[in-house]
Amino acid sequence: MRSLYSVIKKPLFTEKGSNLKESQNKILVEVAKDANKLDVKKAIEEIFKVKVDKVATITTNGKWKRYGKSIGKRPDRKKAIITLKKGEKLDFIEGA
Repeated sequence: MRSLYSVIKKPLFTEKGSNLKESQNKILVEVAKDANKLDVKKAIEEIFKVKVDKVATITTNGKWKRYGKSIGKRPDRKKAIITLKKGEKLDFIEGA
């Protein structure tokens, strides 16, 4: 049994994410690479006490970057777009 707090890593504050939140009531979060949609839905519902309608996950591969002579790779990550049910609201930054 995995901990609910290990499924969700951090919220993503991007321009696309803020537009989705305002127009379609969707939230962007970074999740653990091995988490599935059911894990994400259960974690969001139990931690934040909101009802989740739908979860979409996206796995992005890290880009290869050069720093002088050396080559490195940024880490892979997994994002989740969470659609909240009508009437539900979730704000990560209260009062801002």
